[in-house]
Amino acid sequence: MVSIPGAEIRIAEEEDLWLICELAQRIFPVTYQDIVETRQINYMMDLIYSPESLVQQLDNGQIFLILYFEGEAAGYASYTPLAVDNIFKLNKIYIDLNLQGKGLGRYLLFDVISHVKEEGGESLHLNVNRHNKARGFYENLGFAILKEELLDIGGGFFMDDYVMELILKD
Repeated sequence: MVSIPGAEIRIAEEEDLWLICELAQRIFPVTYQDIVETRQINYMMDLIYSPESLVQQLDNGQIFLILYFEGEAAGYASYTPLAVDNIFKLNKIYIDLNLQGKGLGRYLLFDVISHVKEEGGESLHLNVNRHNKARGFYENLGFAILKEELLDIGGGFFMDDYVMELILKD
């Protein structure tokens, strides 16, 4: 496991979801501003990051992690076990834009991987927008593209993604 002085990760409980909502409001729109139109960003914020939606995601088995750096919330991730073949899905991973480049994303992802392995996961899947520069981050950590996927997320909006996989079996 990578160690970063001043960094700590905690599993989020329901009372912590407000913090994920706050982080998402700072990080998510800026991350996607050059990838999708503002109307889609606003739609996705309501769809994914409303307090009600976050509670529902938690109730449906999504595990949320909050990254703290030097005592301040700096990012978040979430993952879910899928119903087949010991596959888990990384649903979200975002780091405060002002803190990117310090290894915090890698630190948070390795923590997710550690949890997934402890839970018997043999592979970790994720979706990344085909135009998101994070694709290179995932590839550098060993993820490979499985397929392309056009997802109808409602409201007349689509996500044009790659599905990527990291094999966790030794």
